[in-house]
Amino acid sequence: MSSIEIKALSQAAGAQAMLVDMLIQTVAAGGSVSFMHPLSPEAAGAFWTKSLVAAARRERAVLGAWDDEVLVGTVTLLLDCPPNQPHRAEIAKLMTRVARRGQGVATRLMQAAESLAVEKGRTLLVLDTAAEDGASGLYERLGFTLAGEIPDYALKPHGGLTGTLIYWKRIGQTR
Repeated sequence: MSSIEIKALSQAAGAQAMLVDMLIQTVAAGGSVSFMHPLSPEAAGAFWTKSLVAAARRERAVLGAWDDEVLVGTVTLLLDCPPNQPHRAEIAKLMTRVARRGQGVATRLMQAAESLAVEKGRTLLVLDTAAEDGASGLYERLGFTLAGEIPDYALKPHGGLTGTLIYWKRIGQTR
């Protein structure tokens, strides 16, 4: 796993085609990341264009896990919070290529996102994951606390409802 390098992604990074492919692959494999299967390359591309433009405005950070020239995972740190919540950030769109799951890529991405959040002065991270087939085990191993479950919150990519688990974690120096 030492060959994995975590870097911030931008529109100029040339990673958009790999991001599009990873998003389509994740949704096809049942990943609950806000999209339905089948996901078109155009819809996936539009999502990543919007995300990378927001990153350029510093409203979020899109991090990528690289193994040489191949993007093997990504996570987004949402930083554009309301004025009464400047102390928090939200984790979104954690994805690892199906062939690279279980190899520590997601853990490395989450650690990098947490470090970046601390650098940005954030003291609270929040996230959500699907109750069925989500990443709750990973988040709990990384020290996140389950706040609760909202039943029937979202559709699964191939249909049917799933609940959503809400997690939080204190980070950095609390105010």
